[in-house]
Amino acid sequence: MATPTDALGIAHPPATGEARIVSLVPSLTELLFDLGLGGQVVGRTRYCVHPQPAVKAVPAVGGTKKISRARLLGLRPTHLLVNVDENPRELVESLAGPIPHIIVTHPNDPGDNPALYRLLGHIFRRQPEAESLCGRFSAALERLRGTVAELPPRRVLYLIWKAPWMTVSRDTYIARTLALVGWETLGDDPAIRYPVVELDARLLGGAELVLFASEPYAFGERDLEDFRTDHPLCSARLLRIDAEMVSWYGSRAIRGLDYLAELARRTAEA
Repeated sequence: MATPTDALGIAHPPATGEARIVSLVPSLTELLFDLGLGGQVVGRTRYCVHPQPAVKAVPAVGGTKKISRARLLGLRPTHLLVNVDENPRELVESLAGPIPHIIVTHPNDPGDNPALYRLLGHIFRRQPEAESLCGRFSAALERLRGTVAELPPRRVLYLIWKAPWMTVSRDTYIARTLALVGWETLGDDPAIRYPVVELDARLLGGAELVLFASEPYAFGERDLEDFRTDHPLCSARLLRIDAEMVSWYGSRAIRGLDYLAELARRTAEA
């Protein structure tokens, strides 16, 4: 089997001794714990909230965009985990000298998860645990396909922000995850991954579902009520959706596939 490489094509050698890992990606922090590496995670972002309560014991170094450089380097990490979408390139490049190994990730499709499991399993010597996650992911994907095989496709508008309203383009992990159950995302802009959209009659008229994500903006029931008031002619069904289940790659994606399949089934039956 070929040596796994990260998103930059770098083949990182297996860690020697006990690694000291800082993760600047919430879903990767959770994945590290699920690979049995929680004891080697020495730093995280404040948005790394899973798994509870174990992750609370790990020092936070800031957010995904801005960090305390002094605090991070004071943890003496041997490995830093980052993501192309979530962490600014300038931030990552500024840490390339002091930190021996920077692992760059960029899952852009649910099918990228097994390779991600194997990459971290290889680097941190957790191959059996990684293969176990691969098996669980494959089983969940098969369950999803069985559940949605007879369900009709849907045109959906997935909202991640308001003032301005923002959605996701089809070349994103979220849109490709929704596509697994036949949900075609509207508002696509090939040039922008997370475009601003105008909620006009054309866009809303084409939507069968309007999905209000729980992050990065945490839409609540009041937001749905306001939406109905502001757009009384919109005939689409409005639903809140757990964004962690459709936007987090890593080990949470396994539960995410079951969550999405059940949501699609219930939506079709309503």
